[in-house]
Amino acid sequence: MAIWQGKSMKKPSGGRAKMSRGKKKFELGREAAETKIGDRKSRKIRTQGGNHKVRLATDTKINVVNPENNKMESTEILNVIENEANPNFVRRNIITKGAVVETSLGNVRVTSRPGQHGIINGVLIAE
Repeated sequence: MAIWQGKSMKKPSGGRAKMSRGKKKFELGREAAETKIGDRKSRKIRTQGGNHKVRLATDTKINVVNPENNKMESTEILNVIENEANPNFVRRNIITKGAVVETSLGNVRVTSRPGQHGIINGVLIAE
């Protein structure tokens, strides 16, 4: 089954809306990247207009910014502690924007979108 990102078939009232046209190719979606912890692997995806996105499949490194002194440091990801996008992502060690990961520097909140940007950036959380 294809992933369709077109207009909803429901009206705000809850009734069924009539489609003014059929589904279009540009409304097709793709599977989620679901970035995990592991050796760095990425996929290059062609997007509309001939542009590219880098889908990060797995990675062990994260670029961490310390807000106290604004210094950036690259460190290893040990574990996913919290993920507000989906509680099951914690068990499966899936990293998305907003996830809290454990590193040697401390807990870090992910600020980039690994499935869209192809890199993992984060900010150190004061404990």
